Amino acid sequence: MILYIAEKPALARAIAAVLPKPQYKDKGFIRLANGDVVSWCIGHLLEQAEPQDYNPDYKRWQTTHLPIVPQKWQLKVRKSAEQQLNVLKKLLKQADSLVHAGDPDREGQLLVDEVLAYCGVSGARLATTQRLLISDLNPPAVKRALNQLKPNKDFVPLSTSALARSRADWLYGLNMTRAYTLQGQKAGYKGVLSVGRVQTPLLGLVVRRDQEIANFVSKPFYQVVAELETADKQRFTALWQPSAACAPWQDEEGRVLLKALAEKVQQKISGQPAIVSKLQHKDAKQAAPLPYNLSALQIDAAKRFSMTAQQVLDSCQQLYERHKLITYPRSDSRYLPKEQLKQAVKVCDAIAANDPDLAAAVQEANTKLISKAWNDSKVEAHHAIIPTEKRLPLTRLSVAEQRLYQLIARQYLAQFYPPFCYSDAMVELTIAGGCFIAKARTEKAAGWKQLFRRDNIAEPLDKQADPAMQQAALPPLQQGQQLLCTASQLLEKHTQPPQAFTDASLLAAMTGISRYVKDEAVRKILRDTDGLGTDATRAGIIELLFKRGFLQRKGKQINATDTGKALIAAVPAQASLPDMTARWEAALNAICQREQSYQAFMQPLIAELSQLVHQAASVTPSGLPQQNTRQWRGSKSPATAKRGGGRRKAGNRATTKRN
Repeated sequence: MILYIAEKPALARAIAAVLPKPQYKDKGFIRLANGDVVSWCIGHLLEQAEPQDYNPDYKRWQTTHLPIVPQKWQLKVRKSAEQQLNVLKKLLKQADSLVHAGDPDREGQLLVDEVLAYCGVSGARLATTQRLLISDLNPPAVKRALNQLKPNKDFVPLSTSALARSRADWLYGLNMTRAYTLQGQKAGYKGVLSVGRVQTPLLGLVVRRDQEIANFVSKPFYQVVAELETADKQRFTALWQPSAACAPWQDEEGRVLLKALAEKVQQKISGQPAIVSKLQHKDAKQAAPLPYNLSALQIDAAKRFSMTAQQVLDSCQQLYERHKLITYPRSDSRYLPKEQLKQAVKVCDAIAANDPDLAAAVQEANTKLISKAWNDSKVEAHHAIIPTEKRLPLTRLSVAEQRLYQLIARQYLAQFYPPFCYSDAMVELTIAGGCFIAKARTEKAAGWKQLFRRDNIAEPLDKQADPAMQQAALPPLQQGQQLLCTASQLLEKHTQPPQAFTDASLLAAMTGISRYVKDEAVRKILRDTDGLGTDATRAGIIELLFKRGFLQRKGKQINATDTGKALIAAVPAQASLPDMTARWEAALNAICQREQSYQAFMQPLIAELSQLVHQAASVTPSGLPQQNTRQWRGSKSPATAKRGGGRRKAGNRATTKRN
């Protein structure tokens, strides 16, 4: 008997649907016509044991107990999953061979592996266990995956990495949360001050942004615009570029702060000849944006529809599991395997059938074009989020599901459109000894951008260009040509404070967290890894900070509360910066690549944790609100209920557990 163990019932049903019939459905499994069985987990059937499971004294939070470090790690059965685990135990004893069908990511690998280990599956049977990787629940895709089984032992490093992360987050989140909550109680605070490897650096990011805005003092700066005319009366403008001699009167971004200096330039150039000192023309192409991964989709949906990260994830889970209209949604990849090109025509046809608004776009798509998205070397366990071959009218979906499907479909169709082609022109002029520059961009072929313009969501041509420098077109010019500066303008502008975070910009900051790191080595790690958190966990981390009362919304803005500010002020800098996460992710990736051992990651972490806990005992947080907030009661510590690094999957819907 072959036993297939899926991560969730929805995946199990999708597997069974393409296997021998008739089938017999029982509690917790489906028996196939040939005697094989498909069963499932309900997300995580097992969870890390609580501190009091190791020692009853740990039920009471005391500084003297910290740090709590298990000598022998224990897992325990989730109460709601006990029945299903018993089903799997019986089936595992009967099975001749096993097929692991967890979700195609690090957490999905561990989820089933830990069940096999807990149930005492022998080493010999583990050695022959096969891995089934499914990212599309429709029958054709499931059949293809079943014909591409891989040895599960090849994924041991992935599972070990997930285990290391899970235990490390347990250690860090539990001990640091207890340490700072106890210190908060000394200051009269009755709530939980949760600390996590990802949640706390993210909170620190918001707190520091709020401080920058509060402390910001606007300063005026000045620009000079020259109005130019050719001999045949064609006109354009150019922007003054201050020379090195102006540096004493400029800020760090090169803006001129001294009005008198700008006024002097303005007065000098009016009515003077302007010599074309440099000309540049460059034809260029811009490839279509890559298909979405989860974070990119969440950012776009937040910008266009004001959807939160969690709303996007929840709707995507419905599109994937219930409607089977998109591929695996928790993907961190924006690339596709070349093998998937074989389904391109069917996928495009399904898009046209599902959404009449995109039918014209499908007609104009050329599935023979191969964009840079099709790259086997950049596809690992899962690929970008794309539509499936399933046909289902969008009218049967919720508004949120319709919007997300349309975003995903349009981004996929863009891969079959030619590049956007344009020509950039730049002219440098010398006027009264000063340098002035004008730029223009001329569109030559809309390419993939026409796909977005239909819905008025095209990106600006040049988001970085100063409006005073960028214009639609420049007249024909020649180097050395003399023009006339007919007039000049002095523009007074004011420096602007950084903008408060929104759902979109906070997600973008998490994915591009390297921008906020000064250490170049750490920046490189963060650029090469997932950033802060992972695609699968970011929504849950943000929601957790709201639930803890550390963040609040004011319209679209996200700000830190007094509690959040007080916590960041109390924790050491290393706990509120992403540097530690960067080191962890580098080590966890090294475990995945068989370049580092589990022990080499855990031992220094435990040593560092002892120092951090000792440091916490000497800090009493200040500025905490004194209202009698709801105090935690019960046998399960809040640190283990919401902590620092992975996700718990329950039922048919995966939810974030830690970070």
